[in-house]
Amino acid sequence: MVRPGPTAAPISDDDEAASGAGSARRSPPTERVVQVLDHLVAHPGARFGLSELARELGLSKPTCLGILGALVDAGYLMRDPAGKTYGLGPALIVAGRAAQRGFAAGPVAHKHLAELSARFDAACTASAVVGDRIAVLDVVGPRGATATARVGEVYPFAPPVGLMYVLWDTDQRLERWLRREPTLPVHLDRPRLQRVVDECRRTGYLVESLTPGGRRLYALMAGVVAHDLAPELRELLGELVSSPGERVLFPEEGPAGRPLAVNLIAAPAFDPDGHQSLVLVLHVEDEIDAAEIARRGAALVEAADAITAELGGRRPER
Repeated sequence: MVRPGPTAAPISDDDEAASGAGSARRSPPTERVVQVLDHLVAHPGARFGLSELARELGLSKPTCLGILGALVDAGYLMRDPAGKTYGLGPALIVAGRAAQRGFAAGPVAHKHLAELSARFDAACTASAVVGDRIAVLDVVGPRGATATARVGEVYPFAPPVGLMYVLWDTDQRLERWLRREPTLPVHLDRPRLQRVVDECRRTGYLVESLTPGGRRLYALMAGVVAHDLAPELRELLGELVSSPGERVLFPEEGPAGRPLAVNLIAAPAFDPDGHQSLVLVLHVEDEIDAAEIARRGAALVEAADAITAELGGRRPER
């Protein structure tokens, strides 16, 4: 499992100059971790025992065991308990696909996110489904603002988390997501969910309400998967959200002129096959009225459509 680590302080030119040659600065413990990963990546179909790895890499068994244990805990390696051997783990799939998407779509999406962030003085993110996780691929925010998410942060792609990643896709993909083993106990309110689908496809964007429970849910679910959660924690988190789409707002139905507490507005970009490839999110976290919601939603859809066009994608035909 990918576990986001602490945010490192940026490295300045002065820091690099002080260290001598910047890139020439070495970290032997880090190099040993890279050495282990490189060896296993070079032999993707093979599995190795502790003694074999330590001997081939010239490491002591205690050092090698410590590295392997940390990589297994993070999901980058898997340990076969029967054979006591190690091989590549699923977190490398998430990391690799996120990097692949980032190289393809990152610069294009970043430009539009930066424009949105400057226009509305708000944080903007781009994320996508990578394997069986949701991965944050880019974050842009006002200078000095506290980040709402971090690049590389991952969330489980299973109900009730992840509706916006299939909402504008085919009905088949939406149903496939609904059939996934839920991360938390879920009560499926079909009539409301259909309303959410119809409204969001009509406007092109989703509006999520700002609630303390919803914000806590995302904070607590970052970096976990269903089997990591103890039954007591699953039950507790289940109290924060019970149905996909329950926090989606319908601004036009609210009292005229009265502001609504909005957490975020989201819109999709599409690939050449007409499937969702990215979700752009404008983080609002404030009270705004229906007219302002529509203005921000339209700007977000415009940016998402521009990204779709620049990446050679197309909107699906309904």
